[in-house]
Amino acid sequence: MKVSVIATVLNEKASIERLLESLEVQTRPPDEVVIADGGSTDGTLAILSAWAASGRLPLRVLKKPGANISQGRNAAIAAASGEVIASTDAGVWLEREWLERLLAPFEQQKPGHFVAAVAGWFVADPQTAFEAAMGATVLPHVREIRAERFLPSSRSVAFRRVAWEAGGGYPEWLDYCEDLILDFRLRDLYGPFPFVPGAVAHFRPRTSLRAFFKQYYCYARGDGKADLWRRRHAVRYLTYLLVGPGLMALSLLHSPWWGLGLLAGAAAYLATPYRRLGPLLKPYRPLDRLKAVLWVPMIRLTGDVAKMIGYPVGLAWRWRNRHRPEVHWRRAGWAGL
Repeated sequence: MKVSVIATVLNEKASIERLLESLEVQTRPPDEVVIADGGSTDGTLAILSAWAASGRLPLRVLKKPGANISQGRNAAIAAASGEVIASTDAGVWLEREWLERLLAPFEQQKPGHFVAAVAGWFVADPQTAFEAAMGATVLPHVREIRAERFLPSSRSVAFRRVAWEAGGGYPEWLDYCEDLILDFRLRDLYGPFPFVPGAVAHFRPRTSLRAFFKQYYCYARGDGKADLWRRRHAVRYLTYLLVGPGLMALSLLHSPWWGLGLLAGAAAYLATPYRRLGPLLKPYRPLDRLKAVLWVPMIRLTGDVAKMIGYPVGLAWRWRNRHRPEVHWRRAGWAGL
């Protein structure tokens, strides 16, 4: 079974070699690696070209200036020759057994049971206490995952080429949330993804609140464009614009006990990130641990504000482009997403 690993990159000079080095030492080496560069200007392309010339990896580099992530991934897959495509991202490094474990369900496929796609896993690789707080706040722990409902990120996933073709590839009209759309299509066609939590990709969380705000604004804008997660966004607006202010007003005008209800709700909202944070703080000094604890609510608030701003921008784009048939990708039965 020939396997191609694909990725897209854009200005990843600081991290691209770590990805390539982790691919070089895989216990199951890829038959080829195809990376699409979206127009890097920081020296990323020179590093990729040097690796391709060195022969350390069976690496092919595609120059795709201006391509978005979907276009880059589709171009890399179209240029690849593998029966199975394993997708990852720049900015990550892969555990040595990543590809071997990701491919196991394909290789162990039972007669009469077609394995179309396999979900891997991903974890934070923080370099600072702030990044540890970021990882704990935004990333689920594997124990929290319901395998039958898990939708993999394309930083750690594998699928058969025929499944990618049947699913229509990555939606090139979307600049964010594109992997979710392909996930939904594949799950609809072939059922739940086999989940392999041992196929782990490590990636560094955002290093500042500003970068995090931009990331989550773009994610939410993508949700609006693709008409995803209506209920989640509605609950967020309801909480911040009605429930929260209402409880504050009642605590000031009626009884301070209402304020305790607000604090209890906030504590419940932050409980899961704090539960995840503890193990991530072991390498850090006490003062840095305290700073990380204090960062968690600020990160939560920043992400929620970014989502509340980005989502209506995406919805406005969707309305302006409602004549385009691709924006109506969703089946009526998915109206509650």
